[in-house]
Amino acid sequence: MTQDVEMKEQQQPSNSTTPSSPSTLHHLKEIASLIETGAYAKESRRIQKAVRLTNTLRRKLKTSVLHAFLDFALSAGSEPFNRLISYLPKEDEHEMEVDTATSVTQAPAKHPLPELEIYCYLLVLIFLIDQKKHNEAKACSSASIARLKNLNKRTVDVLASRLYSYYSLSYELTGDLAEIRGNLLALHRIATLRHDELGQETLLNLLLRNYLHYNLYDQAEKLRSKAPRFEAHSNQQFCRYLFYLGKIRTIQLEYTDAKESLLQAARKAPAAALAFRVQCNKWAIIVRLLLGEIPERTVFMQKGMENALRPYFELTNAVRIGDLELFKSIAEKFSSTFSTDRTHNLIVRLRHNVIRTGLRNISISYFSYFTS
Repeated sequence: MTQDVEMKEQQQPSNSTTPSSPSTLHHLKEIASLIETGAYAKESRRIQKAVRLTNTLRRKLKTSVLHAFLDFALSAGSEPFNRLISYLPKEDEHEMEVDTATSVTQAPAKHPLPELEIYCYLLVLIFLIDQKKHNEAKACSSASIARLKNLNKRTVDVLASRLYSYYSLSYELTGDLAEIRGNLLALHRIATLRHDELGQETLLNLLLRNYLHYNLYDQAEKLRSKAPRFEAHSNQQFCRYLFYLGKIRTIQLEYTDAKESLLQAARKAPAAALAFRVQCNKWAIIVRLLLGEIPERTVFMQKGMENALRPYFELTNAVRIGDLELFKSIAEKFSSTFSTDRTHNLIVRLRHNVIRTGLRNISISYFSYFTS
């Protein structure tokens, strides 16, 4: 009977005579058993756990391990087996890893489950992206999406949502992000017709990201406003949606709504998603300044964000005191940072706030002088 087990590396003393910890291939076989159990029991949570466990093995994947796992999970000579093997680099005999595990005795399936086949696509795609094999990753992702179009199972949806993200990423890495937009729209329609809410959630965010990358804010808002509404299934996808919504509202001059969305995204994001939370805070700081607010110093002193938010701290100080020359100097000093963050045009808007603050400070000084 397949067991739902947690995989932990056991640390052995260097002089120990006990057997070594289970191999990466052994862990992958356990994940395959977990996927099989989830597929037969129709329990998506087991598939979700399999994806999480895969992330812990990501840095340990090697060509030899993937060859062995594909041979275990897929029928040798089958179409998916031959296709996936063709994407992998040639096997290095020095990388061979011996599978010392004996707890998993499952034999390779003659007709593998769709869930296991899609997992193999996902595993190979992750490996290719990590190895910077961008062209192979693009080809692999396209093949996986073609296979997904013929599958309509709730237990596949979890794996599909991850594949959608890597599908978009593989095109982005090859500089073909505009090319994929039509395909994402088609996939979003298919997910909607199949009532695949997790897929809709993921694909909507990928489309919003795509539109915003090319500054197509009107198209992004049009898609967002017409997309089906449902309860969020993934906290990470919900945070991304709030971030994109905040950016759209900012460009539309709806600063109050933008501030709320951006701050909520920063609060709800996982602690490990530091880069994402930094981006949320950068945009939220600019929006608050445009609203005439001055963010508290604690915002800039959040753990792990001090250096990244330093340009925005200096910018906030210039806005606070209304020093136009200092503001121009800081904008020029950190222009490359602001351009990378895509906040440069928003900072141009802040010039009027700086002038207003400076004039107000001058007025207060004159009033105090004449009334003293």
